[in-house]
Amino acid sequence: MPRWKPVLNRGATQFVGGDGLGRISVFWKMTLSGLHPRRCRVISKLAIMPTPQEQYDDAMFEFSRANYDAAIEKFNSILAQDPQHFDAQLSLGMAYYRKGDYAAAIAEGHKAEKLRPHDQLVHTNLSLFYMKSGDKKTAEHHGLQSRIASWKENMAPPSAEATDPELQMAKPKPPPVKFPEMPWKKKGTPGKDGAK
Repeated sequence: MPRWKPVLNRGATQFVGGDGLGRISVFWKMTLSGLHPRRCRVISKLAIMPTPQEQYDDAMFEFSRANYDAAIEKFNSILAQDPQHFDAQLSLGMAYYRKGDYAAAIAEGHKAEKLRPHDQLVHTNLSLFYMKSGDKKTAEHHGLQSRIASWKENMAPPSAEATDPELQMAKPKPPPVKFPEMPWKKKGTPGKDGAK
């Protein structure tokens, strides 16, 4: 058992950022290290299981490359695993919008609105979707909701522990401390011409 961990760790680190061939190299590396092939298959499947954040990053990468069909497919797979994934839901609506399917974008935008009804970005996206689809009245409604949400965010006072001391406004310098009169000094000394 102790020799599984180094092999699994090596294989997992080899696979990160791989191109699909990482699974084969993990399998062969573990098989050559003396592990039973059945165990290697199970371990190699576990080693390549991406986290939800990695899946989201992959979908956003496809979105950034304007490959909207692949991004939509990946966002849908994330939402199949976790229907409460807000970022994936919001991005799915934007992917449909960029693809030109405004009706689907509006439907996905409303699903995101159900997850976070007072989120500024949700209403901004819905306003954009409705404007492109030709429904100006509803677009203006969501634009107003977006502005209201931004005002609500600005009204909340910052917490004391959340503020960074380097970002605080400069405070005026305290006035200099006056020292008391020095009794050993004479107050008025006569000038050169003998005046007090």
